[in-house]
Amino acid sequence: MAARRFGAGLLLLAAGAGCGDEAGAKAPPAPAPVVATLPAASAGGVCGLLDYEAIEGALGTRFDVAAASTHKDTATCMVQANGAPRPDLMLSVTETAADAATFTSEVAPDGAKSVKGLGKAAYRTARAASGKAGPTAEVGWLTADKRLITLRYTCVSDEPKATAEELSVKLVELAKAVDKAQ
Repeated sequence: MAARRFGAGLLLLAAGAGCGDEAGAKAPPAPAPVVATLPAASAGGVCGLLDYEAIEGALGTRFDVAAASTHKDTATCMVQANGAPRPDLMLSVTETAADAATFTSEVAPDGAKSVKGLGKAAYRTARAASGKAGPTAEVGWLTADKRLITLRYTCVSDEPKATAEELSVKLVELAKAVDKAQ
């Protein structure tokens, strides 16, 4: 008999504590998801040379996702805005035996503009949209320690080439910051 009273008491406690299936009772709303933005350097590799705030300050574009990769002698880092395929910014670093003359004649694309004050030799260029990719702005330079570094910004597909041309000038300033960081 005492066990029966004890069991009935537990049922009353459970019902009083809101464990029953009461009509009109609603579960509290789920908390909003917390999205943590990790620095580009957290992707490892040459992403350590990029900083989201510096990119935004130089180019006016906010990125928040980075991925690093290495293939043979080339290390790369790609940054994008979470969930968007474009725009993106790619950094590549490759060891080279080229000197400044070879870099200028063999590496710099036709029509590229020479850039002063960046490495041993440097260029900037803009290209029209191609396929699904928008126009690109690119800066490439030869470092004093024999590395070829390239920064390439790819715009969304509907941007005009003039946007990439303007960005190539801004990309030079970011390249100078990357050059100092390496």
